[in-house]
Amino acid sequence: MKNFILTLLILIAFSNSYSQNIITKKFNSIELENDRYLKIYIPPSYSIDSTKVYPLTVVLDAEYLFDAYVGNAILFAKKEEAPEQIIVGINQNMYDERYEDCSYLKENSFPTEQGEAFYRFIRGELFNYFDENYRISPFKTIIGNTLTANFTNYFLVEDYPGFNAFININPYYAMDMPTMLQNKIATLKDENIYYYLSNGNYNSEKRKKQIETTNVVLKSSENTLFKYKYNYFEKSTNTSSIGQSIANALAFIFELYSPISKLEYENNIKNLSPADAIAYLENKYVEIEYLFGSNLKIRERDIYAVEGIILDKENGDYLKNFGEMINKLYKESPLGDYYIGRYYETGKKYKTALKHYKNGYMKLPEGDPNSDGYYQNIERVMDKRDGIYVEPTNN
Repeated sequence: MKNFILTLLILIAFSNSYSQNIITKKFNSIELENDRYLKIYIPPSYSIDSTKVYPLTVVLDAEYLFDAYVGNAILFAKKEEAPEQIIVGINQNMYDERYEDCSYLKENSFPTEQGEAFYRFIRGELFNYFDENYRISPFKTIIGNTLTANFTNYFLVEDYPGFNAFININPYYAMDMPTMLQNKIATLKDENIYYYLSNGNYNSEKRKKQIETTNVVLKSSENTLFKYKYNYFEKSTNTSSIGQSIANALAFIFELYSPISKLEYENNIKNLSPADAIAYLENKYVEIEYLFGSNLKIRERDIYAVEGIILDKENGDYLKNFGEMINKLYKESPLGDYYIGRYYETGKKYKTALKHYKNGYMKLPEGDPNSDGYYQNIERVMDKRDGIYVEPTNN
């Protein structure tokens, strides 16, 4: 009973904190000639750091998708697997507005007059409102389900895509949409487009076949700017697939933001030279700042991820560059001085190596459990300098 009460209190506290960051707004749309209701999630850090900018996510079918997306976005941000986002949900189900909002002509698959108005509402009015009233980064995502998922694609097939990332959950594709997508993807240039698509056994045979046909078209793209992920859920329902799709889409779209994974290391880093590994690390974080507005320092775990390359390749010639980069990022850490010390020790410049090892040792806080291990670097170099160091042997 006590555990139940404690769990209930935690859930209530989280719910209160979550709801405090949600704004409900009545938006008078000139394009739609009526009022639309929006849900807007603002991350807690927004009021703390007045210089930080945030990716914008537009959620269609907000009555069904908004809470699921926000919950996953908060979790991914907490785990440093996605940046914090400003999220706006558009309610479309009070009077079944979604059917007019996302309607298209059967003869050519283009939006109807009402669909074009909804398109202009998002592309013009909504974008302008958030650009003028919130600190928005260049990166924008749109998410829809079934009919609204199909509608997201009109922002991709236009001359200049309105979004960087598209999340299509069980889409009801218009007949010509696969061809429209294929033609557009071939012409993409300048920036990456992230496209997530889900399907499953719960869909009708006709729907499954339509989505699978589109999947074949999309995965055959040879344009490296088109980043694509497809999930087929065999043991899900329409409802459960929504949460699964959102989580998988976030992991895919924001893979760049996440710390270096085993897969990223194996595919992109493992065979790099030390100079290229350092450049990869620096470029990763430059890209993160540009796209997501997150001025992250290179994470220590990512530094350790490329450490082996720097230490083992090219006789440690890039240890000094590596250490200097770390000293700029983490002035209070002994790590940068350690790598610079290793560089000079490898070159048998023991006096300079000793200086950097001592600098690093002085940065360790009193009582640090690593103090004894770090001091061994100083003792080893002193012995080498004095000619009394004996190389350890493996028995």
